[in-house]
Amino acid sequence: MSASMKMKPQIVSRDEWLAAREKLLAREKQVTRERDALAAERRRMPWLAVEKQYEFDGPGGKASLLDLFEGRRQLIVYRAFFDPGVFGWPDHACRGCSLGADQVSHLSHLNARDTTLVYASRAPQPEIDRLKARMDWKMPWYTITDDFDRDFGVDEWHGHNAFIRDGDKVFRTYFINSRGDEAMGTVWSYLDMTALGRQEEWEDSPEGYPQTTPYKWWNWHDEYASGGSTDPRWAKVVDAALVTLNPND
Repeated sequence: MSASMKMKPQIVSRDEWLAAREKLLAREKQVTRERDALAAERRRMPWLAVEKQYEFDGPGGKASLLDLFEGRRQLIVYRAFFDPGVFGWPDHACRGCSLGADQVSHLSHLNARDTTLVYASRAPQPEIDRLKARMDWKMPWYTITDDFDRDFGVDEWHGHNAFIRDGDKVFRTYFINSRGDEAMGTVWSYLDMTALGRQEEWEDSPEGYPQTTPYKWWNWHDEYASGGSTDPRWAKVVDAALVTLNPND
């Protein structure tokens, strides 16, 4: 018998399998609710004012941290290691950071929630452009030119920093790194680390935070329109679904 056959789990009936799955599902739902509770705590984190001025090189030339928001309310900056001296240079970025980049969801959904995601490295822009073209990556990617990486805890290891702006004032709201980065890549994981969250009515958020009906803001990624209203046909689908669906479940 092969080693894989020796490790084969117990074989059960359909009813026994469903019972085992329901037992595990109860734990999974508990984890989901705990994850929602953690996100709610993030939305109540104090904000840290960013007083220092930072400068990046970007596709359009010099850019400030405020410029990276692209006019949106929130910003997530992932520090990717594509630098001289990093394994893979100059052909590739770090294998781990590259694996993460391959998982980044379509940015239009984040943008629809007033949130911008960018990558930042110390590689010069021509090298970043070449790498993005080779790997078919679409996220905005900037070159760090000063102490941004050291000041925000990503000079020696990767990580996601979340920011929010109030007019021209920028605040740091949260930071995820190490194994926390493993979960990043979906619109949900990104929004859950931000100060405003998913901005849906079911969320436990401070009073006054922007919130809309769940699901209704969803759209095909090529049909988002700035300030566009919900398609009434989709609204009817959502209203019918909400009769039986509980976003908190």
